[in-house]
Amino acid sequence: MSTSPVTPRAKTTFNPTTPATARVASTSAIQASPHYATTRRHSLYGVEDRVVIDPGSRIWKVGFSGEGRPRDVFYAGGPNGLTFWNLTRAMDSAARAEEEKLLEARLKDCLRSVFHDSLLADPKARKVILVEHPLLPLYIKEIIARILFENQVPSVSFACSHLLSLFAVGRITGLVIDCGHLESVSLPIFAARPMFPQIQTTPIAGARLTSHIRALLLMFATYLPPPSSLSAAISVPAANRSTRVPQEILTDAVVEEIKTRCCFVGEVFGSSREPQRGETPAEDEGSEMDIPPSETGSDFSYAGMSQQDSDFSAVSSTRPSTENPIVEGHLQAISRMYQRHSTATDLQMRVMPPPSQQTGTGRGTLIIPGWIRERGAEMLFEGGDVDENSLAESILNVLLKVPRDLRKTLASSILVSGGTSMLPGFIPRLHAEIIRALTPPTSTKQHTRPDKPSPPPYDKYLPLRPLLPYFAILNNPSPPAATSERASANAGKAPAFSPATLGWVGGSLAGSLKIGGVEVAREKWDEEDPNRNDDSMDVSAEANNSQAPRSILPDWTRSPLPMGAPPANAHATASSA
Repeated sequence: MSTSPVTPRAKTTFNPTTPATARVASTSAIQASPHYATTRRHSLYGVEDRVVIDPGSRIWKVGFSGEGRPRDVFYAGGPNGLTFWNLTRAMDSAARAEEEKLLEARLKDCLRSVFHDSLLADPKARKVILVEHPLLPLYIKEIIARILFENQVPSVSFACSHLLSLFAVGRITGLVIDCGHLESVSLPIFAARPMFPQIQTTPIAGARLTSHIRALLLMFATYLPPPSSLSAAISVPAANRSTRVPQEILTDAVVEEIKTRCCFVGEVFGSSREPQRGETPAEDEGSEMDIPPSETGSDFSYAGMSQQDSDFSAVSSTRPSTENPIVEGHLQAISRMYQRHSTATDLQMRVMPPPSQQTGTGRGTLIIPGWIRERGAEMLFEGGDVDENSLAESILNVLLKVPRDLRKTLASSILVSGGTSMLPGFIPRLHAEIIRALTPPTSTKQHTRPDKPSPPPYDKYLPLRPLLPYFAILNNPSPPAATSERASANAGKAPAFSPATLGWVGGSLAGSLKIGGVEVAREKWDEEDPNRNDDSMDVSAEANNSQAPRSILPDWTRSPLPMGAPPANAHATASSA
């Protein structure tokens, strides 16, 4: 058998080249889903794509890092369920322990649903990034971390939601205001460092807006019950069937649908200057603008703390009934004023009749006045009292607290996030309210001493007035005409992410780039576990250790004071000496 000689290949003729195929295209066969163009890279814990959880008091957003949107967005307590936590906490130790046990049980069910229903992922092979609110109580963070580590999660990273929102729009410096369900929080961030001592919060948020819209609907909306028969639907006119809205009609799901699908934010009132709190309107406005005096110190806001406090209160939770003539006149004057500055049309919504009236055919009809749709969100831009600043005042108070050399930079880099800011027209109205709050005040006080000049009116935001040309909101969908080069370079330049998902998108970006916040590994958690020596600990010591907060969890409220700050007990030490 003869073989032909093989000519050795010359080394000079070998020219290796890199294939021209894309890296993502080569790994397209191992994509987790055809709807998400992401790759899965294996690591020690299975895959490197982390689970990003944005836990809110009402709505949760969950998904994997590296993706542009969450896999699932759901109500944690159901559409008609209560919030997981609120701004108050029981004072009694026994009641507080009972609340924590109930919260832990609900969080266990919710987190189990996240991994096994929403994401279909094994918690043992997934690191978790927790998008935490700056004011989230430490005991809630401890409960969430304990549940995750009990399910053998490799590690949990805690990242500030405001900072992640800035990451989502490609910035590391800005003033972020998060309008959530329980409260609205403004936080300045400089060079990716949150300035927590300058944080400002106000309870004027989504929960207060829901209570306000519910109160206005109970007072001014119209309900048409279903006709008793098909012939009555033709013979009986709708005006004869109209009644006041029953309380059972306005469930949480119905009010939430009205707020999210029917309401929007109107423009600033046409007049150059609206009456402030405690002032009487001008004479040329007409008699219908005469607002009766209110005992709460606020004429146009404070729309009921919750439905549990007052079902018909649209002014204050201290008045449980609208039979008071002062409240009736006050609400009627507000409705006339809002109707005068509203152009929206009425809407009809089909609702289920109350159980006591289910004798007709079909569903009832809820007629929503147009002025409620347009002016129901006015309470977001009208401060209640000292502890309840409006959203514009919250932003300006932050600028007053930051150093002067940072004010211009932060004022031109405002970012709005949160579900409440999803209302149409919210962001342009917020910008207009900021400019309006900086207008010089006019003195309306009668001067009793003609021989002495009247003192100038108090102007709280006088130091911020030079910043008027520089105010810009990064995600403003319709920015106004820029008055400075810096404002034109920033206004409306953010990517078109939904404001409600900015925090989650930033967490997804941080997880893919591995630049998350403080990471707590399961091994370190187990080392700090107070119950690891159950045989040598008595019951009382175990109870005390289980209630003590973990020192390994990040908490900016316990961070050390800067150099030069006096100790807290300096005065007591000096007096005792």
